Amino acid sequence: MEIWINPACSKCRGALSLLDAEGADYTVRRYLEDVPTEDEIRDVLDRLGLEPWDITRTQEADAKELGLKDWPRDADARDRWVKALAEHPRLIQRPIITAQDGTAVVGRSEEAVRDALSREG
Repeated sequence: MEIWINPACSKCRGALSLLDAEGADYTVRRYLEDVPTEDEIRDVLDRLGLEPWDITRTQEADAKELGLKDWPRDADARDRWVKALAEHPRLIQRPIITAQDGTAVVGRSEEAVRDALSREG
């Protein structure tokens, strides 16, 4: 299990606390420092079953500067969104937890983190 976090994020800290309390075996990725590649973002999107705009923090200053709210949300625009996430990792929703079963969750709630834990087998 890997968790993508921003240490300044309270949701990330909460997810880590829950993982620790449950004795989970996981690896931390500080994705603002160890920025995911476009391929890694595509892989996580596939695992989440989501599109890039679904995991984009559209209220961030970078999103407003890029004008993301006006970008199309369709298959033709998907690569443009992925590229934006790779170039501006602050836009990636967090925390993202990848499970051993090949799935992933956005762990913003205790329920979602427990869901990821349940997928570990």
